[in-house]
Amino acid sequence: MVAKIGHGTSLFGAISYNKLKVDDENGRVLFARHIIEQADGTYQIPDILHSFEPYLSANKRTEKPVIHISLNPNPKDKVTDENFIEMAQQYMNELGFGGQPYIVFKHTDIDRTHIHIVSVRVKEDGSCISDAYEKRRSMEICRKLEQKFNLTPAYKQERQNVFPLQKVDYSKGNVKRQVSNAVRELAKSYRFQSFGEYRALLSLFNLTAEEVKGEHKGKPYNGLVYSVLNKKGEKVGNPFKSSLFGKSVGYDVLQQKMAKDKSTWKTDKTTKSRLWADILAVISISKNRKNFERNLLKKGISAVFRENEQGRIYGVTFIDHTNKTVLNGSRLGKEFSANMFHEWFVNGNKPEVQSRIAPKSGSDIPFESKPESMDDNLFTDLSETVLGFFSPEAHGDDHEDELFKRRMRKKKRTIKKPEL
Repeated sequence: MVAKIGHGTSLFGAISYNKLKVDDENGRVLFARHIIEQADGTYQIPDILHSFEPYLSANKRTEKPVIHISLNPNPKDKVTDENFIEMAQQYMNELGFGGQPYIVFKHTDIDRTHIHIVSVRVKEDGSCISDAYEKRRSMEICRKLEQKFNLTPAYKQERQNVFPLQKVDYSKGNVKRQVSNAVRELAKSYRFQSFGEYRALLSLFNLTAEEVKGEHKGKPYNGLVYSVLNKKGEKVGNPFKSSLFGKSVGYDVLQQKMAKDKSTWKTDKTTKSRLWADILAVISISKNRKNFERNLLKKGISAVFRENEQGRIYGVTFIDHTNKTVLNGSRLGKEFSANMFHEWFVNGNKPEVQSRIAPKSGSDIPFESKPESMDDNLFTDLSETVLGFFSPEAHGDDHEDELFKRRMRKKKRTIKKPEL
């Protein structure tokens, strides 16, 4: 079982996110402690917020008083509602929140049924529950729960569940709901620093997004529309305005998120070093593009290549599903330039990587001689998603796209007309 913990400032945001699942019949309230309940057994947002108010009012100095936890068993694990309730209670007790008000939601909108728990870190007397060594303590509790309820150990689950969601399938219907579930989860869970990186992430789930610019009442505005893609990367059906899915996946909020992710990425040397080493290790054992993509997926990493109409690779984006990080190759270094992959995949000039060392900016991570062993059947249909779906249109600070366009413009300017 995998636990994810988030701290925030908006209690309303955490509650409304889960309540929306309930209203869409993709979830239900399993358990609530010290939360006001309606006579018909339901829970309404105003009552839930009111239940937490005495705690939040007792201490307004805590910067992020809201805690939002998800407990995620393996999809193959058979967990009853009673099991989920007992797991939630034991988890909250051992983490130090047993005396707090909290509410437990069960989510069924994806194939991985899981629970979300919302509570606050401020006690009724105004003191704050410490988050010291919280991740370590959470992992220890999860190991206990795995043994008690005979669940799949997390180290196996993390390797098996490369993708957190199912791909959007237009033929299955309920397209709006599929798109909503996917874009909300992806925008919330993954780090990306540009619109191009976000589009690369969406492409893995048969989605794309486009910027819409215009003018309303004399004022310019920016917006986003989301579209579903088929297996060929072609749009199907009508696009959806981002406003249908909430502000969290709209233009303004995503711009703020990208700026924040760019700032935090500068200090995250460990993730970059690990990803750097993993990709080089896969290059060293791979024979061709298909083999490279397959081996990379076994490490929980996707590669999305961008190509022009002539088949020229001009950009590549890596998506680390373990650390929920999306990075253009240019952010990792020249070792992963689009030109290098084009030379390898198209011209057969594979780079030599045996003598290379990890970047100085990260911690030393030894290369593995081969990717982790996994059931190859898990990846039989994944290679088709790792394609260049997008036009060479640059967004944000996608450096490879910009450089490619500049090179092409420069070539056009230097072509001389033949003398007659």
